[in-house]
Amino acid sequence: MCRLFQYRTFSCANRSMSNLPFVPKHNPAHDDDIESVSNFVNSANKLLILTGAGISTESGIPDYRSEGVGLYARSSRRPVQYQDFLKREAMRKRYWARNYVGWPRFSSFQPNAVHIMIKDLEAHGKVCCVVTQNVDRLHTKAGSKHVIELHGSAFKVICVECNNTIDRHNFQTILEEMNPHMKGTSLMIRPDGDVDISQDEEQQFRVPICSQCGGILKPDIVFFGDNVPQQRVEAVKHEVENCDSLLVLGSSLTVFSSYRIILQVSEHKKQIAIVNIGPTRGDKYAHIKVDAKCGDIIPKLHVHYLEHCQD
Repeated sequence: MCRLFQYRTFSCANRSMSNLPFVPKHNPAHDDDIESVSNFVNSANKLLILTGAGISTESGIPDYRSEGVGLYARSSRRPVQYQDFLKREAMRKRYWARNYVGWPRFSSFQPNAVHIMIKDLEAHGKVCCVVTQNVDRLHTKAGSKHVIELHGSAFKVICVECNNTIDRHNFQTILEEMNPHMKGTSLMIRPDGDVDISQDEEQQFRVPICSQCGGILKPDIVFFGDNVPQQRVEAVKHEVENCDSLLVLGSSLTVFSSYRIILQVSEHKKQIAIVNIGPTRGDKYAHIKVDAKCGDIIPKLHVHYLEHCQD
């Protein structure tokens, strides 16, 4: 009996996409684009994937910056700044009141075909790690095992004083018990699960403190004006050193925490491919740039992987 290596081709092109109200206008993908990205993936042995909000919009979660459909285009409100959250009780009330109302819907969003394809690529040994800017945990829901949540996760609450953590679903129960009067609903969901409710509801909302030390509780995400924890930065740096190429999906690379990854990969003289609707901050470093919706490219890839067989 001998072991043989056999190349097989994998694709999930038949998986359907839905819930696309927050995907910006885009041109259809071309066969040449699919072939180009397929060849890029096939040439990699340790592919690092960096994902942004552009893949979650295809699951129905809006992003901030997309033209016409992003939060900035649809609302005059802006994300909470970290220092405002820490210093102003009214800001914490507003944040948690809207987050409480939006949580059932936000937490119910499901992975789309792009998340599933990434999971399958990892399962077949192509992907060494997924670094995501998203806080929606859709990669984990899809089944990806090695995920670094660069900006944290909305599914966990943390004390800013003692670092005690609470599962967000359990925290929802605590909020519900403290605020039985809350009946507000809204369809205006933000990328972090936030919604718009009335000022009266915000002011009446009661916010718990840490049961361990009495400190301020916040979602375990990196707010605007905050920094990515150094331990997480080092973990990403390790993956950059370990990978042989980088595939960026659905990110404009506007924030430095993601753009830094491009700079690091480029410094190591490794290959970079980007799939995103519109230009990105890292385009000049990309060996391949495809201006398209990720769902029109990634599920249609024809990827070869090695499979053990016996005879």
